[in-house]
Amino acid sequence: MSKSHQQRSEHTNPWLFAMELGFFAGLIWGATRWLMYAMHFTKVVPGFLVEPFFKHDFLVKAEGHLIGYLVFIFFSVIASLLYVLILRKLKGPWPGMVYGVLWWSALFLAGSWMFLQQGPFKLPWNTVITEFCIFLLWGLFIGYTIAIEYTDERTREERISVA
Repeated sequence: MSKSHQQRSEHTNPWLFAMELGFFAGLIWGATRWLMYAMHFTKVVPGFLVEPFFKHDFLVKAEGHLIGYLVFIFFSVIASLLYVLILRKLKGPWPGMVYGVLWWSALFLAGSWMFLQQGPFKLPWNTVITEFCIFLLWGLFIGYTIAIEYTDERTREERISVA
């Protein structure tokens, strides 16, 4: 069996791939969120996902930032697993962008109704726009990476380069 045929017959484990992707999505975009908070582009603390479980005074300290960062990584792993489970066959960047906007909507719009987060219309506009853009890019990162891995795009490119 030729080496190129062996490479094409190997399949990526979707669950391990999603967990690895979610880890790096959380690592990269969690750091971006922290940086935007540190530079005062957003007033939403890095630990906003655990705000119902910790006092706000704790979350504005370095320990609270670290817990928020780690929880965002865990959240990203769960979100990647959900994307693989539900949307992995969709192609292109748009499904991932919509996915990020849906998560932003769930956390900031629905979250404000459940008193988990201050509503977006009570936050400064630079905070709303910054958070929206971060979640849009976070969703794009997850969705497009999965689309490239699980649709014909990459295998088609390999077949062209092998031929």
